[in-house]
Amino acid sequence: MRVLPAIDLKDGQCVRLQKGDYGTAHKVAEDAVETARGFLAAGAELIHMVDLDGAKDGTHANYDVVRRVLRETGAAVRTMADVAAVLELGVSRVIIGSAAVKNPEFVREAVAKYGDRIAVGIDALGGTVRTEGWLRDSGEDYIGFARLMESYGVRTIIFTDIAKDGMLEGPNFEQLGRLRAAVSCAIVASGGVSTLSDIRRLRELGIEEAIAGKAVYTGALDLAAAIGEAK
Repeated sequence: MRVLPAIDLKDGQCVRLQKGDYGTAHKVAEDAVETARGFLAAGAELIHMVDLDGAKDGTHANYDVVRRVLRETGAAVRTMADVAAVLELGVSRVIIGSAAVKNPEFVREAVAKYGDRIAVGIDALGGTVRTEGWLRDSGEDYIGFARLMESYGVRTIIFTDIAKDGMLEGPNFEQLGRLRAAVSCAIVASGGVSTLSDIRRLRELGIEEAIAGKAVYTGALDLAAAIGEAK
């Protein structure tokens, strides 16, 4: 199992939200590059970066920040051109979120071309998938949608319970357990991861990766210790 520290970008700044509410955005770090360096120094093998502006309105406002992080440390994706552009930045995998719900065939095409460099983000509230930066309820059941994505060849699903995001209350183990039982692809748990006990329990559930955000920035979770616990 791996722990992925998170850098969420809005207006070029590192921020965190509570329960996906853009109105709660607050700055948590001065510089994305220095934040990434700190994560790498703590032993992180992969950093989870989210372009909040892109997720909401499809802009690429934070691509320069992502490019700078990649260059100095060694986005919303809606079209094949977007996928290519993000991969050209040097990232290891691209996450398709809202577009996967609106146009599932896009996911099939992306997976056919790029394989396991494509992941699908499933952001759920009350068991249904949200889109447009978590603002719109698609009505899609998260389990059924995950099965559909796996049938298209998706090998990694990033699951977020929006109600847990930024709340430091632990992940939604019940929903994650149901998801683990429903699909065989890799699952990345996001939202609420805040203690070593959370990491341990996720590992025991068979979850392959966990994203840690607010807990790392507040100091509630020591990143190096979490990485050690995951292994």
